[in-house]
This record gives sequence, C-alpha cells and structure tokens, in this order.
Amino acid sequence: MDVSTTLWVLTIVGLAALIAVDFFIGRKPHDVSIKEAGIWTVVWIVLAVFFGLGLLVFSGGQPAGEFFAGFITEKSLSVDNLFVFVLIMAKFSVPSQYQQRVLLVGVLIALVLRAIFIAAGAAIIASFSWVFYIFGAFLIYTAWKLIQEARADEPEEEWEENKLLKAVEKRFGVADRYHGTKLWIQQNGKRVMTPMLVVMLAIGMTDVLFALDSIPAIFGLTQDPYIVFTANAFALMGLRQLYFLIGGLLKKLVHLSYGLSVILGFIGVKLVLHALHESGVHVPEISIPVSLGVICAVLIVTTITSLMASKKQAAAEAAQKETEGTSKDSIEA
Repeated sequence: MDVSTTLWVLTIVGLAALIAVDFFIGRKPHDVSIKEAGIWTVVWIVLAVFFGLGLLVFSGGQPAGEFFAGFITEKSLSVDNLFVFVLIMAKFSVPSQYQQRVLLVGVLIALVLRAIFIAAGAAIIASFSWVFYIFGAFLIYTAWKLIQEARADEPEEEWEENKLLKAVEKRFGVADRYHGTKLWIQQNGKRVMTPMLVVMLAIGMTDVLFALDSIPAIFGLTQDPYIVFTANAFALMGLRQLYFLIGGLLKKLVHLSYGLSVILGFIGVKLVLHALHESGVHVPEISIPVSLGVICAVLIVTTITSLMASKKQAAAEAAQKETEGTSKDSIEA
C-alpha cells in the first residue's frame, strides 16, 4: 500500500483530534460509569470499522483485511494488558476518580513508544528479510510461555516496579500523596513527581513490554507500517474505556491466556512460512482471510469456554459454602 506523506500527516492529525476530544470530555476527574465506558468503547470500535471500510473502498480488500486482522489481534492482546493495569492501580492505590486520567496519559505514552517500535521494525524488515525467522520463533516461544504460566496456577498478585522506574523515582523524588491531577509539585523546596506521574509512567512502560510480542504479531499479518500503526492506535485508544467496561469480567476470562497463546503460535508459524517462502522454499502461505477467521474463531471459543468454566466454578463454590453452612449448623445443634 503506497501511503503518501500527506496521508500520514492527515491520519496523525485526525487521531490527535480524536484523542483531544476524548481528553476534553473526560478532563474533569470522575468515576467512570459502565454506561459511559460502554458508549466510548462502541465509539472507538465503530471508528475503527469505518477506517477499515475506508481502506476497503479506496485501497482494496487486501489492506482492509490486514487492518481488521491486525486490529482484532492487537485488541485481544491488549485485554491481557488490563490484568496488569489492575495490579498497577492497586499497587499505587490510585483513587477511582483519577484512574481514567492515568490510563489516558499512560496509553498516549505507550502509543508514542509503539510508533518508535513500529518504525524500527519496518526498517529492519525492509533491510533483513531473515528477521521473520526471529519474529516467528519469538512468537512461538511466547505462546509456549503463556501456556506454561496459565498451567502454573500461581497468578501474580502484586506488580513490581522495574529498575528504570525505580531509578526515575530516585532521581526526581516522589511526593507522599496524590495532589489532584498534578504531575509535579514543590516539596521542601524541591520539585518532585507526584504518584500520579509515577503510575502514568508505569502504565506506559508496562505496555511497551507487551509490545515486544504484539508488534511482531501484527507484522506477521501485514508488513505495511501504515496499517500496523493505525491498527495499534485504534486498539490502544479504546483500551481506557475497555478497562472500566470489562474490569469486573477479567477474572472470568480464565482461558484467555490459552486463546492468546494459540493466536501468537499461529502467527508465529505464519511468519516462519513467510520467511521460508521469501527464501525460495516452496511452502504454502496462510492468507489474510484464513488468519482473520482463525483469530476470530479462537477468541469466540475462548470467551465461551471461559464463561462456562467461570459459571461452573461459581456454582461449585456456592455449593461448597452451602455445605459448610449446613455442617456448621449441625455442629452447633
């Protein structure tokens, strides 16, 4: 897909305008309701669909298919980020009315850093086609690691700050409490960061770690930097509302890690096949329609089985509590 500089500029300006509108509407700290989160989640998804349809009309089915496959993949992988975001919010005891501001700025930081990753990835791919072998092997390894973590039955209950964030805190100092939405304050004659800025940096840095697998994954679906960037942008910009919308459902998605591992493994195999094809080996390549179908099917099956397993577990826990209550009454009698 041949993208002119003008189209790049218009796209970035358009995305910036949408972000500005989102920021203006939610500029006043408040608790985000399910209704508000639901409306904005639908808005961002509809905007992504319109953008994909625009690609279909003006550029054809191939770019549009790549965008939708990339968007769905990035969206599903970003849901996994929400588990960590919940832990970060708890770690820093972020007041509920400030969480939407934290997520907005944190996601913006992540989007800028991902844009740098995408530019670097596109440059590497353009110069070294063998990098597809590395990307493919990395995704397959990540898929296996996800399965191992899911089977460990020892979920991480507390998020730990990385060394870079600790170094930043040590260098600038951190206030002992939140000061509204302020990022810097004067304390004892010294300018220090507030916990608000620290948690924003934590969200942004954490998302970059997730980008280490999501960026190679989307490059496995398309090598067009424009589509990679826009798919990431639309997936990330709706992440804040999705956090409030499905926050209570995250614990019920017990099979999500298995589903994501299948998707990453599938794309990893796709990348290896593409690399072999580029090397002159006659192997079948997986088309975008097939990729889109597999990704959607895995997500649907994962969601259904997760909800069924959660419902079954809830019923078992309720029965156990009832049995314990009956036993206690019998002992007292």
